Amino acid sequence: MEAADFMPDEADIAGIKRNLEAYEVGRAAAYRQVRWRVPLFISLLLVFVALVAWLFNTVADPYERWFSTPHVLLYVVGFVAAILLYFQAIKPASTLQQSFRKTLLPIIFGFIEDMRYQHEVTPNSFDRLPRETIGTFNSKRFDDIVSGRYEGFPFELYEADLRQGTGKSGTIAFKGIVVAFETIVPFPGILVAARRTDVAVGFFRGMFASKMQELSCGVPELDAAYDFRTDNVEAAQPLVSGRLARALTWLSETWPDDPARVALNGGDGFLLLPQTKDFFDLPKSVPLDYAKHVAPMISDMGAMLATAALVRKIGAKDEAAG
Repeated sequence: MEAADFMPDEADIAGIKRNLEAYEVGRAAAYRQVRWRVPLFISLLLVFVALVAWLFNTVADPYERWFSTPHVLLYVVGFVAAILLYFQAIKPASTLQQSFRKTLLPIIFGFIEDMRYQHEVTPNSFDRLPRETIGTFNSKRFDDIVSGRYEGFPFELYEADLRQGTGKSGTIAFKGIVVAFETIVPFPGILVAARRTDVAVGFFRGMFASKMQELSCGVPELDAAYDFRTDNVEAAQPLVSGRLARALTWLSETWPDDPARVALNGGDGFLLLPQTKDFFDLPKSVPLDYAKHVAPMISDMGAMLATAALVRKIGAKDEAAG
């Protein structure tokens, strides 16, 4: 399937460009507003902190002026307030971007039926994603979520950032795109293909080691790169040695930097595509251009859904898969 199969026709492109023009007017106005809001908000805060600190000096020990305990607490509170004020100051630009996504995404992704857009909520399918695919994490964040139907099957696509630990010592369990979909034939159990270098390895050897068994697909390159695990070896082995191995070989060529992960859980299939960039990100300080910013997004979305359509056929018979 070619990228051109997902691209809108000339009439739709003209409509998208009209929306881009309207967005550009609002973006430029919002950006101008942000440029004065940020320095104004921060300046007022600094003046307030300096005034309160000077008042503290009138009652502080002469040797502790500007650095007494109340001063230090004031500076900490001021720093936190500065962060909150910054995000409040840029709110016009971020609000405009979110409203634009809700308006434009259903238009540019015209090949998606019954499309729905959400933001920063937990996806419906996330609780069904086998944890063996991602390993342990104690913090989760979801950005943009798109759901609908592609080639007749329902799907949910979302940006996920899952981490274990906090601060610089924390590790990323998974960051990228998750595509959840219905499989053609439900798998009787759980089947996971995850990279051996992922944090999921330690997870497998821990609490799930007793019920998840390791498999081999018979392809040396894949067995060296992937950790295949299942709680139903009899049902999983033909898939691991067959369609799943072929799909992973194709995926390793399509997503070479950090290859995809695949999981089956009953009638649910999951395709995980690691990436660091914000897939739905729109520029805030430069004009939005269809060819540069929108067309690549359409092409990438089509490629991810076409890949999910391939993966969902893993357990199907040849007639159904065709």
